[in-house]
Amino acid sequence: MSLHRRPVGRGRLTAGLASIILLIGSVPPWWTAGSSEFSLPPASANGFEGAGIAVFLVALATLALITVPYAGDRPVGLDRWWAFAALALVGWAGLVIRVAAIVTEPGGLETITPDRAPGMWITILGLIVLSRAAYDIGREPREH
Repeated sequence: MSLHRRPVGRGRLTAGLASIILLIGSVPPWWTAGSSEFSLPPASANGFEGAGIAVFLVALATLALITVPYAGDRPVGLDRWWAFAALALVGWAGLVIRVAAIVTEPGGLETITPDRAPGMWITILGLIVLSRAAYDIGREPREH
């Protein structure tokens, strides 16, 4: 019995990098309201609040999708470009829904500038990288 393992490939490595970026982006604040000029601590929240949790779950699912084909002897039907693209779409949807909720709260657009919401901007970068990974995986030669 011999196990043939195909190489991971550039697209899946890019997807792995994207999932790490998404995990990192979930932790810092996605919005910050208020300032220290009134001696009150500023209010903030990270990606684990509201629809932002979808981005964290997408990062975990992406890591699982990358590793599943290497757990067995046979190729997995789910290991295709469209699965990575679907995860990216779910991540984008979670981000858009969360940002819409943040912007409609008091404070508005001022709460999501890069200096007040670094986690959200890191997450945007991660979703761009994941979208690119889905494209790269779609361009790889298909194994039979």
